[in-house]
Amino acid sequence: MSRVEIFERAIANQKRARSVLSQSGIAEVWKSNGCRVNLIGSLRMGLLASHRDIDLHVYSKGVTEENSFAIAAQISKIPGVTEIKCINGLHTHERCMAWHISYNFDGEIWQFDVIHIEEGTYYDGFFERMAERIMEVMTPVQKETILRLKFETSTDKLYHGVEYYEAVIADGVDNMPDFEKWIVEHRKKPLYYWTP
Repeated sequence: MSRVEIFERAIANQKRARSVLSQSGIAEVWKSNGCRVNLIGSLRMGLLASHRDIDLHVYSKGVTEENSFAIAAQISKIPGVTEIKCINGLHTHERCMAWHISYNFDGEIWQFDVIHIEEGTYYDGFFERMAERIMEVMTPVQKETILRLKFETSTDKLYHGVEYYEAVIADGVDNMPDFEKWIVEHRKKPLYYWTP
């Protein structure tokens, strides 16, 4: 895939993702319930390739299972929402409810990963700052490499976006064999959140 093709495909997919975000109305439901909504992840950074995934962090005061589920119940009524899954992290240091929402857009299933976070806690703004920092330091060549690696990744592989970013930006990985070796070694380390 040429450089032009990589960027044309990525831009087309990102444009489609923004249409999905707008049409779904999912962000608006959170906003209408008094939440601050921030787009994060690959779409925010211009690094969305072929994965149909939209990441939102939403913040409010006094997050509880009851009020977060009440908002999710409103979202479940949106035409196109086909499945909602929840991970309760309120009892952890992350102080959040994680929602994974499947949304049918013209026959394509997109996943919204929405993390409902207690306002003012440690992770308030954490991943937004990470995204800003990645965009500050990432060179055009690194951006191209990240997108190319994402497009080259087979659909049965479950790699996290930040793994691509760290491998390329921090460690200079620029091809799939080296990236796959990097993943094996990287996953031996204790979990941490990387920021350049």
